[in-house]
Amino acid sequence: MSHPTAIMEEVATDDIYAYALSKTLTKVSSPATVGLYSSCQDRLDVILDQMEVYTSRESIRIEQKPNNSSKPRAAKLSFTGLMSLIWKLLFYTPVWTKQNQNHHNVRFIYVNFSAWHFAGCDLLWAGIAIRLFHTMQMNFGKLALALYRVTQYNEEDEVKEKVVKDGPKNWISKKVCCCPLWFFLLSIVAVPVVFVVVLFVWGLPKTGVNTEDQGTAATSEVGVLEGFVIASLGVPAASALRFILQMAKNLIFSQDRNIKKGMDNDRISSQMGFMNEVRKEIWFLTQFIKFMEVFERRRICIVLKMTNLDRCSPKKIVAVLEAINILVSDEGSPVLSILAVNPNVLLEKVKFAESCFCKEDRAHALLNRIVTLAFTVPPMSENLKRNLFYSLTKRSGTSEDSPLRKSTHRRKTSSIDLSVVDIDESKESIPLINKETDTLDVEEDELEKMVKGILSNAEKKLNKYMLDDAISMKRLINSVWVTWIIMKVLKKEFPAPEHTAAWVVLANQWPCRFSWIIQCVEDEKQRAAIDQQNMSTDDSKTLWKVFSESREELYVMRTHIEDLLEQDGDPEVFEALLKDEEFEFTLKNLEIFQVAMVNLDQSIRRELALMRGTSRLKDSGWMRNIAPLPVTTLIKMTTEDICKEMERMDLESKYIDTVKEHKLNGSALVFGDAEDLKDLLGMTFGEWATFKLHFLSFFSPLRSRYDNMLPVPSKNQLSKFLHHAPHNYSSTPSLC
Repeated sequence: MSHPTAIMEEVATDDIYAYALSKTLTKVSSPATVGLYSSCQDRLDVILDQMEVYTSRESIRIEQKPNNSSKPRAAKLSFTGLMSLIWKLLFYTPVWTKQNQNHHNVRFIYVNFSAWHFAGCDLLWAGIAIRLFHTMQMNFGKLALALYRVTQYNEEDEVKEKVVKDGPKNWISKKVCCCPLWFFLLSIVAVPVVFVVVLFVWGLPKTGVNTEDQGTAATSEVGVLEGFVIASLGVPAASALRFILQMAKNLIFSQDRNIKKGMDNDRISSQMGFMNEVRKEIWFLTQFIKFMEVFERRRICIVLKMTNLDRCSPKKIVAVLEAINILVSDEGSPVLSILAVNPNVLLEKVKFAESCFCKEDRAHALLNRIVTLAFTVPPMSENLKRNLFYSLTKRSGTSEDSPLRKSTHRRKTSSIDLSVVDIDESKESIPLINKETDTLDVEEDELEKMVKGILSNAEKKLNKYMLDDAISMKRLINSVWVTWIIMKVLKKEFPAPEHTAAWVVLANQWPCRFSWIIQCVEDEKQRAAIDQQNMSTDDSKTLWKVFSESREELYVMRTHIEDLLEQDGDPEVFEALLKDEEFEFTLKNLEIFQVAMVNLDQSIRRELALMRGTSRLKDSGWMRNIAPLPVTTLIKMTTEDICKEMERMDLESKYIDTVKEHKLNGSALVFGDAEDLKDLLGMTFGEWATFKLHFLSFFSPLRSRYDNMLPVPSKNQLSKFLHHAPHNYSSTPSLC
């Protein structure tokens, strides 16, 4: 039997993150792109699967909540519901009103897109459209899609301005000759029928004729009748035949088949207009979803789960990321994209993609232009790692037996969630979900009130620190939602909750500098633990003080972390925000924020840790006397400290006297020229090698290794770079 604290620790990890993301998706306006980042694919799969459960449960909860709006239709239509849908498609058009454009109820439809399944195709992005069409067909049926294309869809609507009216009327009848279409068709059918009945009952008006001409008159009467019937029904019959042929064409030749045909044809797929044609089909799906929203009386969100993209080649990764912007990010699109990847692998691959020369084309900048909510899954808790390791040692086989994943027959690879999930059944299928999942529920009214208060406070007090583009503002709003939900579930809270947005802004706009501060705090704790010092941490110490103490070291490393620093905004604005005493940026509040700090890329901290030489802080005994000093230690050393180290290394006293005479401290060794220092000390080659290894080996070769791997640009790429150069200036970020 598991210990209660262990169970709560498990629930406080992936289950809570899935719940917070699901709750946030109901608040986020589409289109939006969520970056779900983790180095463990199993954890990503678990979170994505659990999100389906929680979003379905959240949809049911919202629909059961009493409100003034009408009750939505069932997701799975009955016979009468299907007949009603066909009637609306044939004879009515929806009216966009303020009410039906802001439905409170919501329905989520999940689409699983594994990039690895389409990795062999040159046009990987086209697989997104194929998956979306499969989803629509399985959820709404081919008949509804074909009927909508024939009776409702008009390509010219894309360039027309959408008119939203203020009124209760959701449908307006199609009209022909100022009368409703259904009445017009009924009249066309009814009038000839009535006329024929009258003719057969009373006959045509008779005039004086001879008996011998009566047979000829009867034949003439039948001819007139046939001519009238043909004249009355000829045009409608032709229209009906055209309608039937169009329906048959759309039912037999579906659009996903046409896209596949275009992908297989090199002549078609190489044309510039092919992506535009695919984009038009995505727009058709968007319009169909809007129609169904009015019919079902609820919002319909398409959640596109993109996985295994980091396993593809750099060129295809960039193509898919750009396709997200083009295909599923149009204004009014109902698509919420979830990019579930390993950020380290993805970013390194994008760096080696072609044409990534200007700052806007680089890995982090490319993601920042697309992702409106970054969610980095924090590392596993110790209890969860222990339980996972214990389970793996007791089981045979590969990671398929991992308790992090659902059983193979329950796992979906290309199927689509067609209906509302049975919550009780789903909870049993996911081992990490607590039996009492209601404990994760938070008070809805209190949550909305608090988040709105935080955002209102941010609008007033953080306005001068925020960026002036819509994407960063959306990222701030979405990050505040998910951060506050996690903190409420974990029962963690700032002394002043309205300052939550300030911490989110700090992590969103200056991820490198903020990660640097966190790493410095962590290294200080590690150093105290290694040295077995009972150092009491001052919780009231400000982050500005931590940054001030380590900024010289950051300055030394700036050339090695240039691509990380490029992610940060204006350094002067960062310092102004960090020094703002109103927001209480202290170590105590940092510890509180870290439990919900999912909007900060953890890979930045890992790289900074390698740069700082964290791994060398432990005294392993290897070359104990001449092991390289980390720059964080060296830069703070005084002249006396340098002399003591040289004495411990058994260097001659004359060298120590030279150090004292010229007052060489740690900063002088860091910022001084190595060749000048060598001439000044006058050491032998062996002594200089030992001195240099210990005092001057603080630069990590990590960045230079990656720099040497960068591809050599072609002439065409260089010409493109030179074309962009006047518009994109690069300079070393200010640190002082």
